[in-house]
Amino acid sequence: MAKSWGQTLFWVSLTSALVGCGSVPGQPEKRVLPSGSNLNMISDTTELNLSVEPPSATGNADSYVVFGRRYRVRETSEGYREEGTASWYGRDFHGRKTSSGTSYDMYEMTAAHKSLPLPCYVRVINLDNGRSTIVKVTDRGPFVSGRIIDLSYAAALRLDMVGRGTTHVEVTALAPYQYLPELVARRAVERSWQLAGMKSRNPSDTSAGQSKGMLSDKDDTMYLVGAMPDGRRSNSRP
Repeated sequence: MAKSWGQTLFWVSLTSALVGCGSVPGQPEKRVLPSGSNLNMISDTTELNLSVEPPSATGNADSYVVFGRRYRVRETSEGYREEGTASWYGRDFHGRKTSSGTSYDMYEMTAAHKSLPLPCYVRVINLDNGRSTIVKVTDRGPFVSGRIIDLSYAAALRLDMVGRGTTHVEVTALAPYQYLPELVARRAVERSWQLAGMKSRNPSDTSAGQSKGMLSDKDDTMYLVGAMPDGRRSNSRP
């Protein structure tokens, strides 16, 4: 997603330690279409070779915070399906490091997602025109309210959404699914500590406390306790 150079430097420097390049909110968008021979690299018939890959060494933390909102990473991609708005990002991020540590290439079939484990594969269907494609999720984003996935330029071109910038999509995780065993183990330990603490305080309140205090890996976002961008303080999930 192209943005002004000065603003991009500011926001990317603010969030790079957490999420790699991704896409960030609060900036005016402009659509600059790439030109040149690289367009010939994008084929309507080329498909990704879906294969089992180890979890990325970066980008798979239990959770991370961007602009006062905490995002919780899912333990597995299996079972994920969601409808929502897709956007795309391109030239201004071309060559920059993604959250998974690879370099972003706008001509490859990749995408950014806020909570899916990295890397994983998803099918994206443009519900406005029926076109579909498969992308590899390698980055974090988009950090814009209401958007569920940020596609590479190549993927956006395949879905015929480049000119519009956004479109209504269905995103479904594909096998081989990604699984984060270290994250699962760590959360299991945390849950046992929480459960033990609640039992020691009031055994009769264990069930209620567990339902309130423990988040499923399917919860994508939650507010960080403390000051929010608009000055509010909250510890409730949106």
